[in-house]
Amino acid sequence: MSDLILVLNAGSSSIKFALYDADDEPRLRLKGQVEGIGVAARFVARDAHGNSLGEQRWMDGIQPDHELATEFLLHWLRAEVSDGRLIGVGHRVVHGGTRFSVPARIDSDVADYLSRLVPLAPLHQPHNLAPIRRIAQQAGAPPQVACFDTAFHRTQPEVAQALPLPREITDRGVRRYGFHGLSYEYIASQLPAIDARAARGRTVVAHLGNGASLCGMVNGCSMASTMGFTALEGLMMGTRTGSIDPGVILYLFDTLHMNVHDVTALLYKRSGLLGVSGISSDMRVLGASENIHAREAIDLFVYRVVREIGSMAAAIGGMDALVFTAGIGENDAGLREAVCRGCAWLGLDLDEQANAAHDQRITLGSSRVSAWVIPTDEELMVARHTRSLLRT
Repeated sequence: MSDLILVLNAGSSSIKFALYDADDEPRLRLKGQVEGIGVAARFVARDAHGNSLGEQRWMDGIQPDHELATEFLLHWLRAEVSDGRLIGVGHRVVHGGTRFSVPARIDSDVADYLSRLVPLAPLHQPHNLAPIRRIAQQAGAPPQVACFDTAFHRTQPEVAQALPLPREITDRGVRRYGFHGLSYEYIASQLPAIDARAARGRTVVAHLGNGASLCGMVNGCSMASTMGFTALEGLMMGTRTGSIDPGVILYLFDTLHMNVHDVTALLYKRSGLLGVSGISSDMRVLGASENIHAREAIDLFVYRVVREIGSMAAAIGGMDALVFTAGIGENDAGLREAVCRGCAWLGLDLDEQANAAHDQRITLGSSRVSAWVIPTDEELMVARHTRSLLRT
């Protein structure tokens, strides 16, 4: 009977899951998600080759929350996988605070600490913790491991994590943490086999998806990032503003008389590509549109990425390589071209044919700065950490 590791990634309205054989390098067996939680929940699962294994929709009025969706998933897995034994569950947890720079096996003390971090990530942390609670209530519950999006960035120098606020505020944990750490850690683990210079040198990784950020790495370690105290800072995103003048927030309160709830919804859910275009948060939809506002949204997105790449290069003392990853970064050749053109001053010479073909290397051999397209795999990173911790 095979040993299995389940990976859960719970978001605000979904739980993505992946099941791995717990080999020395975890091997994907199946994956899927429960999406539309609380609204129009739908379960889908596929094997490692993309073949359908199951699908279910919930009726109106019988919508599961995150804990019930977790319960359903566990029952489905027990029925679907009869030749394996679940030896552990790994969770992607957005916030590990200052305490965790590495993954941690979850006990009551760790769970309590993570609950106390909810005020630092109120839109993410509660959903991350819901499946943990539900699984812990199961009879004979398997060990659980928390893998933190903030942990990879704890190698940053103190000055990169500091905020220019009074000590009585920063002493309460108000500082720059950085996010998308599991994605950046995975890319760092892949670079040595792809390009030794990028692995050892000064590399900027662009995680460009509905959520977007940059990380400046030196020798595979995070030295700077665009996201800070929350996952709202930095680049313009699908529905998030990214960094804006704090005076805008004061204007929204004082002049437009918006309340905290309305401002939160504006910054997180109504801005970014969606807000500027007035059409969609999906870069594919905007790219196919002839609407001038769609073009303006794309141009602003590219401008902010290019500007922040310059910021990352300054923070790490130059740039030897640029890596594109996540949904937009891996699949949108036009956007990659625009970003690379904007970074030509850094010594980046785009290979147009390689970029259009979605090759791994998309710069000319003579380019002083290389550029790469490397798919990320946060779930595999969680599976690796879970397997490693369970063996110690």
